[in-house]
Amino acid sequence: MTEISRVVVPIDFSSNTDKVVEYGLSIADKLGAQVLFFHVINNFQGYDMMLMHPSFLGMTKDLELKAEEHMAALVKEYAQREGGATGNVIVGDAADEIISYAKLEKADMIIIGTHGVKGIEKILIGSTADRVIKKAPCPVLVFNPYT
Repeated sequence: MTEISRVVVPIDFSSNTDKVVEYGLSIADKLGAQVLFFHVINNFQGYDMMLMHPSFLGMTKDLELKAEEHMAALVKEYAQREGGATGNVIVGDAADEIISYAKLEKADMIIIGTHGVKGIEKILIGSTADRVIKKAPCPVLVFNPYT
């Protein structure tokens, strides 16, 4: 069995982030693995024709600054754990960036929460977790924080 020493835990700072963090840390602790928290801010590229207003650039920058503050607090809270914890914030497409980050960091596992997207919404926008599962360079553990 492959040793799991680096675990990427994507977080979105939603109301269920604490559950995803707690679950990711509990699994990583059992494995003695380092946790790499990761947050992606949507860059709105898919909406270029509708959102050409310059205010969206400012909004993205504001979101990035706020996310970096939250990430710094989260990493500080768990920095003393045995496996260590780091955090990174990036702007882009969530699924693509999670996959790229896992490759870059040579992650052994991704632990990702799901939003439970169903029906027409899943057909139209897809599921980030589903896209990560299909293209990840390592095993993916999907956690449902709604249960």
